[in-house]
Order: sequence, then C-alpha cells, then structure tokens
Amino acid sequence: MIDIDIAELLPHEGKMMLLDHVLEYDQESLVAEVIVANDGLFGDGQTIPAWIGIEYMAQTVAAHGGMMRRLAGKPIDVGFLLGSRRYNCNVSEFIVGTRLTVSVKRFMEDQGLGVFDCQILGEGIDISAKLNVYQPANIEI
Repeated sequence: MIDIDIAELLPHEGKMMLLDHVLEYDQESLVAEVIVANDGLFGDGQTIPAWIGIEYMAQTVAAHGGMMRRLAGKPIDVGFLLGSRRYNCNVSEFIVGTRLTVSVKRFMEDQGLGVFDCQILGEGIDISAKLNVYQPANIEI
C-alpha cells in the first residue's frame, strides 16, 4: 500500500470518495483498494449494485491522473467520464464489507482524451470494462 491520502488525488468529497487506498502505480496504471461501504448512499445497507463498479473504475482512473499531476507538481484537475464499453460483470451486487481491487491501465491518450482498460477483482468477482475519459487543458469550476 502507498502511504498517501486518497483525498490528495481526487477532486471528490465526503461519501463520494469511494476509494480507500492506492496499492501501486506507475506512469500508465494504478491499482486501488475499495472496501464496499455501508453508507446508504447507493445500496440498501447490505449490498451495493454492481453498476457502481463503473464509478470505482472512474475514480481509480482519476486517482491515476491525480498521482501523475501530483508527481509533476501540478494541482489536481477535474476530469470527465465520457462513457464505458464492454462492462462485463459476473455479479449483480457487491456485499458490504467486500474488499475489491480496482486496476486501471491507460492504453491510449491524445489531447486530453484517454482510454483505460479497467478491472475489478474480489472474492468471486471479476469485472472488466474500457473507460473513455477526458481531461480538458483549462477548466473553471
């Protein structure tokens, strides 16, 4: 596990901060850990729908971008999830307390547009997708 507060990498706050830890990273990829939360935000207190995996993946992509900007001495910027392709999922829900490993690997980037191969693994869980993302050069929020 990397000793860094995930809040330093993501422009999210409160219950929308879904990642727990960065496990490893390099210039092209990042692996994060998620412990499925019982916060009432998305689930029924016992389970969370598996489509939330797209947000776990998107936040891991954002954490990678945040880490690269942090290493370059730049502030964290907002990025946008444009869409996903081939969300292959073998479960319909995540059980609260389940430990998930979310891996993202950039395989294309051009003028702020990026495509990432993503995977979520856990006990009996194997999910994959490609995410299309965009980080504009200048944005005012």
